[in-house]
Amino acid sequence: MQFNFIANRFCAGSSGATLPMIDPSTGEVFDEIQRSDARDIDEAVRAARNCMDSVWCKLGGVERGRLLMRLSQIVLEHADELALIEQRDCGKPTKQAKADVAALARYFEFYAGACDKLHGETIPYQDGYSVFTWREPHGVTGHIIPWNYPMQIFGRSVGGALAAGNVCVVKPAEDACLSLLRVAQLAAEAGFPAGAINIVTGYGHEVGDALARHPGIEHISFTGSPGVGTLIQQVAAERHCPVTLELGGKSPQIVFVDADLDEAIPVIINAIVQNAGQTCSAGSRLLVDELVYEPLLQRLGLAFEKLRVGPAAMNLDLGPLIRQSQQQRVWDFLSDAQVAGIPMVAQGRVVDEAPQGGYYQAPTLLRDVPIAHRLAQEEVFGPVLAAMSFRDEDEAVELANATRFGLVAGVWTRDGGRQFRMAKRIRSGQVFINNYGAGGGVELPFGGVKSSGYGREKGFEALYGFTTLKTVALRHG
Repeated sequence: MQFNFIANRFCAGSSGATLPMIDPSTGEVFDEIQRSDARDIDEAVRAARNCMDSVWCKLGGVERGRLLMRLSQIVLEHADELALIEQRDCGKPTKQAKADVAALARYFEFYAGACDKLHGETIPYQDGYSVFTWREPHGVTGHIIPWNYPMQIFGRSVGGALAAGNVCVVKPAEDACLSLLRVAQLAAEAGFPAGAINIVTGYGHEVGDALARHPGIEHISFTGSPGVGTLIQQVAAERHCPVTLELGGKSPQIVFVDADLDEAIPVIINAIVQNAGQTCSAGSRLLVDELVYEPLLQRLGLAFEKLRVGPAAMNLDLGPLIRQSQQQRVWDFLSDAQVAGIPMVAQGRVVDEAPQGGYYQAPTLLRDVPIAHRLAQEEVFGPVLAAMSFRDEDEAVELANATRFGLVAGVWTRDGGRQFRMAKRIRSGQVFINNYGAGGGVELPFGGVKSSGYGREKGFEALYGFTTLKTVALRHG
């Protein structure tokens, strides 16, 4: 049985109800969490506010940075333990779970170094005045964390908020929250004061809604679907609470005729199969110059056929999807493609050792996907790559921008002029040229345009969203 973590202690939810934790590799229940409600959110917010007013507000950037650095070190000391938790909870292959732990530690390390470097400025003004600005924390920030990368998104969101001087109430996804409960406990061991980090588990429509509505929450950070993001914006707008939203994408990989295919192919594959395609920035659309379309698809097809899917502990190319409903969602997309006559180029294989109850999906490469089809417009959130061809640069831009999303894009070309033209014309928050993801890039501001959300996480830019700017004008004659 897992409990909420409030004010540096584990406590049962007010309702007494629980929710099952299911291992995606087997489909079997292995633990339970609290089905919390608004009363638990209220308790967590009160604990956070007490911490903010009594302890946290008195800590300077240097002290906050030392706490975050200590937490980074403790995370690494417990890396194997945390990876095993994430592996079972989320169905991540061992290598992905370990990478997520390393990323979590790196976020805390990065923001530890940023705590005492969030500066204001002086502003030249009229004679007899001295004008300056400084940045202040919002206070108590709310964080709604999705199930696909719990530790990574906790690190980039909560790490940035703490560095800026806030205290946090976190609602993790009900499908994947065990690693965050353990990290919160490790934070207490690292010396974080009671109430600085609080974790409340439960359903989004119950606990997440209560968190977004709570008058004591002064900023909301949300990563998830556009539909839920809209609801959070509406609720937050009722009390003028600022929000940071990362709402997914339908990101293109754009391959020109002069691209280095030997470099591009493994990156293109990884960008759609990583975490079984359950990644907001997954490269789920492949746009290819018609002159190289056939040879590229042939090579990709051979590579897809070699991909293997199985239980997380087998550490194969892909693990299972997070839950049965997500598996059904992917099946529905593939069924629609079959009905529409969209050709399948190749599929990987689910290994024989995979338990029958697990939520497995073989990676699938489809070709000649019409731009209006839902496979080219909607986020599948599974290992399905939709390929289409283009004639020239203008059509490539048109196709790249032809969805409501704008999170990430990849461009593969050796032409220096085209690299800059494409980077400028594509509407997305990040553009990667002859790479994709830049190895995670903790330092790189991350966020989208259009229905991919607004505001930025990661990097130093995230700290601005977790603060408010105050202007002070001193008249001294």
